[in-house]
Amino acid sequence: MEEIQKAVHQMEENQTEDALQTLQDYLPVADEDEKFTIAELYIQWGMLEEAKMILKEFLQQYPKEQEIIVMLAEIHIDLEEDMEAIDLLNKIQPEDEMYLQALMQVADLYQSQGLFEVSESKLLTAKHYAPNEPVIDFALGELAFSNGEYNKSIPYYENAMEHSRVIGDIEVATRLGEAYAATGGFEEALGYFQDVEEENPDVQFRYGFIANKAGRNDITIQVWEDLLKKDPYYQSVYPLLARVYEEEGMAKEALEKAQEGLKKDEFNKDLYYMVGFLSHKQGDKEAGYQAMKEAVAIDPGYKEAVLFLLENYKWDENYEDIISLLEDIQSLGEVDPLYDWELAKAYREEENFGKASEYYDRSYAPFKEDVDFLEDYGYFLVENGQATEAIAVFKEYLQLEPSNTEIEEFLERLNA
Repeated sequence: MEEIQKAVHQMEENQTEDALQTLQDYLPVADEDEKFTIAELYIQWGMLEEAKMILKEFLQQYPKEQEIIVMLAEIHIDLEEDMEAIDLLNKIQPEDEMYLQALMQVADLYQSQGLFEVSESKLLTAKHYAPNEPVIDFALGELAFSNGEYNKSIPYYENAMEHSRVIGDIEVATRLGEAYAATGGFEEALGYFQDVEEENPDVQFRYGFIANKAGRNDITIQVWEDLLKKDPYYQSVYPLLARVYEEEGMAKEALEKAQEGLKKDEFNKDLYYMVGFLSHKQGDKEAGYQAMKEAVAIDPGYKEAVLFLLENYKWDENYEDIISLLEDIQSLGEVDPLYDWELAKAYREEENFGKASEYYDRSYAPFKEDVDFLEDYGYFLVENGQATEAIAVFKEYLQLEPSNTEIEEFLERLNA
């Protein structure tokens, strides 16, 4: 044991190579207890292959020794040698003391292999031997939940919670809350989240989210404000909380929360969108447009922000800004047939019929079965002196919308 203590001291002094060499030199003359201690040290130090060699020798001498089987199986698991671990653990029999532990480990391994039915079978066998063991019920709940079988997971989680509120550092109430939420039972989910004691930021976030789904925005606001006090950089909360304030008619608080979020994350497009939307709604159009343009500058593909600008520019009859916006984002690779149509209409309003014609032509193929486009295009062609082309377009329109007598009469006048 003196050599082993020497190796431990060397490792504590960061003399790693010397420590390993000391054990390697001593191993051939060590007795069984010392070899087992060396194997444990190897595991502790992350020398799993070396520990595996020692434990395999032990297993040859003591093939039914459960502690060795489990230790060796855990090494195989750490080395991602799952099938070897399964083969070992399956050697443990029902009468053995570590049978339940082995079943649980095998079930976990089968689950990681995607063999969910086999995993469930092992867990149900374990439940047969220990019907009131909360860890087994929790594992069955976790397996069902991971497979999207949320209703199936609920009774297992409830059984587990009757015996233990916390399993493996996880409050079972959080799992029940998530399971009920996944089935649309937001009120039941909210009840469980209200029972959760841990102050995990992610759990608090989900608590607030589910309260919102359950129609309890008062709880959402309280929980998320508390979360931000504890963790001001939990950035995903800001735009959502701003929306909740806006839903509650608290426009001032909504805008303040979005602006507060931007101070923590100046590249958050969703926050710029919220600031833009809320500023515009509260009458500050200039600030609204500026924030919304910032959102688009961060992500030219942020269609919600682009459409907001389009609709409000049209309301303001600001066609120059429509043209500038859409040509800028198209130059950055954002291709959308709707943008071509909007450019066509904007250039038409600006009486630039050459450019309008170019964009209408580009829009035709993707919108040739859209009656709104065909009507708009047809009237443009008439306005642009292209009566023959307009007649063809209106005929296509009437094939899709034959009941529109106004277009039918207009077409007759064109043909006259």
